[in-house]
Amino acid sequence: MRVVIFTETFLPKLDGIVSVVCLLLDHLVEHGVEPIVVAPRLGDGIDEYNGVRVISVNGMTLPLYPELRVGPPGYNTYKELKAFQPDVAHFIHPVMVGIPGMIMAKRLGIPTLASFHLDLARLAQHYNLSFMTPVTDILTKLIFNWADYSLAPSNAVLQYMQSIGVNDVGLWKRGVDAEKFNPSHKNAAMRHQLSDGHPDAPLLLYVGRLSQEKQVDKLKTVVDRLPHVRLAIVGDGPERENLEAHFAGTNTKFMGYMKGEALSQAYASSDVFVFPSALETFGLVVVEAMAAGLPVVATRVGGIPDVVDEGVTGYTFNIGDTESLIDRVQRVISSPQTLQRMGLSARTYAETQSWPTMMDEVIEHYARLIAENRYHVASA
Repeated sequence: MRVVIFTETFLPKLDGIVSVVCLLLDHLVEHGVEPIVVAPRLGDGIDEYNGVRVISVNGMTLPLYPELRVGPPGYNTYKELKAFQPDVAHFIHPVMVGIPGMIMAKRLGIPTLASFHLDLARLAQHYNLSFMTPVTDILTKLIFNWADYSLAPSNAVLQYMQSIGVNDVGLWKRGVDAEKFNPSHKNAAMRHQLSDGHPDAPLLLYVGRLSQEKQVDKLKTVVDRLPHVRLAIVGDGPERENLEAHFAGTNTKFMGYMKGEALSQAYASSDVFVFPSALETFGLVVVEAMAAGLPVVATRVGGIPDVVDEGVTGYTFNIGDTESLIDRVQRVISSPQTLQRMGLSARTYAETQSWPTMMDEVIEHYARLIAENRYHVASA
């Protein structure tokens, strides 16, 4: 089986979407599927990942997402795909790269699968561009209905897609590497660093992009109102400078971007994961934190309500409801027993969320679409 994957973002950029794409590629290679990637060129770009060839596309910067550079693939890309002879095309939220890619796939006569990863309509609302929402909804409906089948990352997104008229759509849940994110990575030196030299204080952790839609600024009220806690912020992004100024003088430590063993230690060495984001399609970092044994206090967006069991593995709250955020944090840290019980429950749940199982389902979709396409061709 040969698969071409079109994605709007890829290495060297690192985010939730790129993580999912890399995990998918690893799984495909491991199971004897031959993939190829079409992606925007960022910086010097890359030509290969885990033995998988990457066809780079030059592009322009997106105003609302300056870390990305996207543009349409051209005729040279089409020629390379034709030579590769893919059996199926998978589109990671088709926009600037994916839409022309879908035209190419239709031209090649191969089936198409589109997965939802970026809520553009809600992103426009967050940046006070609500007038764009109806247009974005229409385009989303048209694009995903153009594919032979679509996948949503959470029940909330699945319901949204169906509400705007996307027809054939299923669920592709997110998993977690329960070995990489594991309480066993707890490290005293890392906790000392995260807590800025106060390892005995309750330690809150945020991991993610530092951008407006993540609403990291809301966490300042927590450290102001609960002066005995410490907050560690892991990540980078366009709002980092503003946030550092906003949190100046508080019990907050900015750690910058972390990965690998350092990130695993950061999760496992904290007490509570706090996530006030206003916009998520799933919230991959939430399950990573749970796998590391952390109770979660997060906004009720994207796939978060699917994975957080209220009062058992954590709590959720409405976007912008800072009072509820503070109350939920207080509940979790109210006693060492509560913190331990909820952390164990979070870990137990995360152990059931295996990436291989989720990725096997994608391969099954590929095989089904290929079989259906061959049947239709033979019947024509």
